[in-house]
Amino acid sequence: ISLSISQNRVPMRDTERRPWSFGDIGIRLLILGLASVVLMALQVTGRLEPIQSAITQLTSPAQVGATGATESVTDAVDFLFELRNLRQRNAELEQVNSNLLVENFELREVQRENELMRQMLAFAQTRPGLDLRGAQIVARVIGQESNNFLGYIMLDLGQSHGIEVGFPVVTDQGLVGRISEVTDTTSKVLLLEDASSAVNAVLQSSRLSGVIRGTPGGDLRMDYLPQGEEFSVGEVVLTSGLGGRFPKGIPIGQVIEIRQRDIDVFQQAVVRPTVDFPRLELVMVVTNFDPLEDVPELLVPEVAPVEEEEVNPLDAEAPLDGET
Repeated sequence: ISLSISQNRVPMRDTERRPWSFGDIGIRLLILGLASVVLMALQVTGRLEPIQSAITQLTSPAQVGATGATESVTDAVDFLFELRNLRQRNAELEQVNSNLLVENFELREVQRENELMRQMLAFAQTRPGLDLRGAQIVARVIGQESNNFLGYIMLDLGQSHGIEVGFPVVTDQGLVGRISEVTDTTSKVLLLEDASSAVNAVLQSSRLSGVIRGTPGGDLRMDYLPQGEEFSVGEVVLTSGLGGRFPKGIPIGQVIEIRQRDIDVFQQAVVRPTVDFPRLELVMVVTNFDPLEDVPELLVPEVAPVEEEEVNPLDAEAPLDGET
């Protein structure tokens, strides 16, 4: 059995390569040399041009396609890099813009504070008899206490800065109020518009004296004006200096309405304050003043006169504000 199997077995083909001999290498080099010589001869004689033209026509579409694909890939890569650079540059510009906006706001605020300081300095130069101490408002309280409207502000000056209860508080626009409470580092200012405030005042032109009181509406009321004396809308109201609590000649406001009835002992005037209380930022505390100071003439713009309304005879007996 073993003999029959061995006889039927097909002989295997030898697939192993023989190593090249020097003869094989020489033959191949000779063939390559002859091919090069033939190609050079054809090139010189011009017989190779049809073959080159045919090869070019066959390969040019592939070359054009490859070139277009390469350019598209290059453009896409360049676009991605450029997009990343643009996003980075945009982020940098946004940061620069934000910084410039902050700097612009800060510069505007500094400019505004400098303008306020210049105005206060100009006021101080016109009133050399006043010892002034600049203060910044750190808090504002307006509300209702019992049955009275109250309004006061907190300053960043206190006992450690030489501030005492009763010191007047002013701006270049006029009288703000007086110090009502003091701590070591802060103080409370009772505003002129507070209903519990009272200041001796005088009309600049007619020289009539009275008392300025605050009202819940924001305007002031000047009481105790003698009956029969004449004064007009638009007159400037100043501190009189009586009582020694406030320097004389500090602007308070202007008369915008006159209330007069024959049955009353005194007249009454409604006064619009010169100080814009809701926009107060910087004030000056008067720590000392000369009661005999020569006060210069003030140039306060007059307000437009208020048209007088016709009074109904049936309402002639109506009581004034605050009367019962």
